[in-house]
Amino acid sequence: MAKKATAKKVEVAPQELPTPPKVVETPRVKKPSWEIKDRTYLLKGPHTPVTHTIPSRHSRRYPLLWFDEENGEQRELRYATNQNSPFVDEQSGEATLGHITFRDGVLSVPRELQNLQKLLSLYHPLKGNKYTEFDSAVEAVEDLDDLELQIDALNAAREMEIEQAEAIVRVEQGTKVSSMKSSEIKRDLMMMAKENPALFLNLANDENVGLRNVAIKAVEMGIIKLSQDQRSFHWGSNDRKLMTAPFDENPYSAMAAFFKTDEGVEVYRSVEKMIK
Repeated sequence: MAKKATAKKVEVAPQELPTPPKVVETPRVKKPSWEIKDRTYLLKGPHTPVTHTIPSRHSRRYPLLWFDEENGEQRELRYATNQNSPFVDEQSGEATLGHITFRDGVLSVPRELQNLQKLLSLYHPLKGNKYTEFDSAVEAVEDLDDLELQIDALNAAREMEIEQAEAIVRVEQGTKVSSMKSSEIKRDLMMMAKENPALFLNLANDENVGLRNVAIKAVEMGIIKLSQDQRSFHWGSNDRKLMTAPFDENPYSAMAAFFKTDEGVEVYRSVEKMIK
């Protein structure tokens, strides 16, 4: 019998399967949550008229549109008291138009009027320019910042030397400071720090305020003379000219700047000795 041929076994190297691509999930952007609550809106600016009405529907004269980024189109807005949406394209049937009126600078909108609230809080183009939405949390932060600034100013005023205090009070009181007692100067300084802490701290950190004060006192005491046209300073003893102030600058501010020059430093030292 013929022998059967034996089939040769061929070893095949194991093939690596391709790694499937990783699926990267796009993070979902959460839409800002809308809280149903009563809301209050305030007119901006120092003056609050008895009544003030802002546009409540789109017109050629007063455009009331909101740009939809998702769809890339302008959407017309309208406040209709019988509709749930402020968008015209989402309203149906006959619309009963309403007015948006601030009284004494305030407009309170109850939680039931969601269409008006969303129009004012989310879409109205005048928000931030003509009016703002009152936020108690934001107001608390701003009040806290104001109180901390006031405390810083009062602490600085309490520790301030009388010479610097006089210079700062003189900015507000003028030549009247020369006849005030130190206790009166300190009192007015503390009141200034309390009522306008930002201005007070700004003046306290301004070295020119002290230099201006020296110049004013020197003129009051006759050490230096200021010409009638408020342009030039002269020595009181010999009428020698010290400097000329620029036409559009306060003369005492110009003198303060002069005191910081090489020539002015010597003048300042001499004046300061004579004042003391």
